[in-house]
Formats: sequence, C-alpha cells, structure tokens
Amino acid sequence: MVYSTKEIADSMGVHPNTVRVYEEWGYLSPAPRADNGYRQYDDIHLFQLKIARFAFRCEIIQGSIRKSAREIVLLSGQKQFLKAYEQAEKHLLHLNKEYERAVEAAEIAESWLYSPKEIQSEGLSRQQVAEKIQLHPELIRNWERNGLITIPRNEKGYRVFTEKEINLLKVIRVLRMAHYSYASILRLVQQAKMAHPIHVRKVLNISENQEDIVYVTDRLLMSLKEAIADTKKILTMLREKNDGD
Repeated sequence: MVYSTKEIADSMGVHPNTVRVYEEWGYLSPAPRADNGYRQYDDIHLFQLKIARFAFRCEIIQGSIRKSAREIVLLSGQKQFLKAYEQAEKHLLHLNKEYERAVEAAEIAESWLYSPKEIQSEGLSRQQVAEKIQLHPELIRNWERNGLITIPRNEKGYRVFTEKEINLLKVIRVLRMAHYSYASILRLVQQAKMAHPIHVRKVLNISENQEDIVYVTDRLLMSLKEAIADTKKILTMLREKNDGD
C-alpha cells in the first residue's frame, strides 16, 4: 500500500513534518518520489514509524537511555531489523537496570531518613569530605547553592561536615545518578525536615504544574515502566517481522 506524507502521519497521529524529519534523520528509509515529486511511503515505512514512536514515546527519558533507543530506530530505518531486535534486547536490559537503580535510590533515601540514631562525629572540611566519598568539591558547592544540603559552621565560621551531612551527600549522589531532579530531591529533603513518616518514592515522583521541563525526571519510575512496556512491544513487532521474512 502507498501512503502520502499526510496519510502516514495521520495513521500515527503525528504532524507531517515529523515524518519528513524522521526520514531526514534516518529513522525511516528514503521514500521514493512520484512523478509529481511527492513522497510515496509504503508499509515498511509505516512499520519503521511505529518503531520510532514506541521508542521515543516517553520523551521524559533522556541521556544514555535516549541514545540506546535511537540505535534501535536507526537500525530499523536501515531495514536491519535483526540487528534492531538485538539492540532492543540490550535496550530492555538497560531500562531494567535503570529502573533497579531508581528503586535502590529511593530505598537508600528511606534508610537515611529512618536511621534510628543521632550521628555525632568530628567535622570535616569540604575538601576532606570530597576525598572521602569521591565527589568533586564544586559539585558539593552546587548542591549547597541549590538548597539540597545545609552545612553547619563551627565557631570560626568555617563549614564542617559531620556524618549526618556526609550521609545526606551520599543520598543525593545516588538519587542524582538515578536521574532524579534537583526539584524532587529538594522536595524530599524539605519534607524530611518537617515531619515523619514520609513516603519517599511518592515524594520523589510528584510532578507539579509550575515546575520547569528540566524537572520532568520527577516521574522517573513511571516513565521507566512505560519505556520498558514500549520496548517489549518493539521486540514483539521486530520478532514477528523477522519471522515473517
């Protein structure tokens, strides 16, 4: 079956320009032209477009996950469907690991919040702490500037880190590694100061309308689940495609 740009776009609920851009980026095979110069798409292009839409549907997912998904789409656009299937398998493993990291981050945060003992220890300088937990001093300054952590000062006015602050730095590091935004971590820290108990995963994944798009990772766990489900659909499509060929 032959589709015009508008027809194939309408079938997937996207703008015709999206189809043109996807073809330009190699997500779709080059479409032949009719005598009048208009593009002519076929069922292979429709299949490739479906793969791309499933791969990129969770726009909240960025970074290495986005790069991994893009590899699937590019291989599909080159009609290398077997390699695309193999990449989709790797992508699914990647997503599952990222999900496990996100869950682990929340669990570490809960462990920190419900620590039964008050921690007292000799204060350390920022440089000493940076060396102790392998964080760059400027990163610690950045977290302090963004309100994620408040560092107490000694009688001379110098910042000192006790084990309490060091543990919080570890929590922040794990949550940032799991792609939680500054906004969600700040919300967690602020609520932890106000009252107990709190549901850490719920607090981390709340999304507020007034938050800027840079905070979309607040819903990381939900987005990862959606991406995992979409990748499984891609695998089914590619498996059927390869079996049929």
